[in-house]
Amino acid sequence: MDTPLYTKGPGGTKSHQLFLLLKDAIVSGRMAPGTKIPGELKLAEEHRVSRVTVRRALEALTAEGLIMRKPGVGTLVCEQPVGATVMTASVSNLLPNIVKMGESSRVRLLEFSYGYPPDGVRERLRLGSTERAQRSIRVRLAGDKPFSYLTTYVPERIALSYNEDELATTPLFVLLERSGVHLDHATQTISATLATKDVSDALGVAVGAPLISLNRVVYDKKGKGVEHLHALYRPDRYRIEIDLCRADGEGGRYWQPLASE
Repeated sequence: MDTPLYTKGPGGTKSHQLFLLLKDAIVSGRMAPGTKIPGELKLAEEHRVSRVTVRRALEALTAEGLIMRKPGVGTLVCEQPVGATVMTASVSNLLPNIVKMGESSRVRLLEFSYGYPPDGVRERLRLGSTERAQRSIRVRLAGDKPFSYLTTYVPERIALSYNEDELATTPLFVLLERSGVHLDHATQTISATLATKDVSDALGVAVGAPLISLNRVVYDKKGKGVEHLHALYRPDRYRIEIDLCRADGEGGRYWQPLASE
């Protein structure tokens, strides 16, 4: 099944690590609804942990509504896991999907300030050495469940067109377009990282829990940077989809991203 849990790792206690392993298998669909969870003794032997550790992990899964105990049958994966709602973003139609996500979820604004951005952010936004940026930290929620932690920089000349209250209630792209910005294209990279203390508190995960890490820079029609985003997503509540089509080239057949209409 999974790699045995020999020692306490960055994700917290052994029971929490086992909880994360099983939760990932359930949410990803590798353990389908109705699947019978192995017994405590088998899980303990498989992961080389105590039955107490296994029991705590199973109790946490039960508390999240991911598994249930059925008398005479055993422990089963729930048919409709509670809390498994996943926000989805398509890379093939990036900008429209960002706006759509902003409209279908809500944000909690944690920080709002102006200052000089880090050098890396300044370079990617193509700002001058004396230009400032508006920095915000937001948590995006689907219903009442947090799924992303967003750190955003917007050039001051643009950000002055909206205030703190508006950023807390209106999608940023709507505010940018309202200010006269003509969005054109974006570049982004996707990787993975571990949750720090601040992020873990905001997203409701353990310190060291795995997260999807996304960096994106949005440009206007003149090639000027209008937004720098560093986003951290809970992988159990957020999914990135890439639509592909078959193409032919000099190097033979290959897959390429499907162009949006």
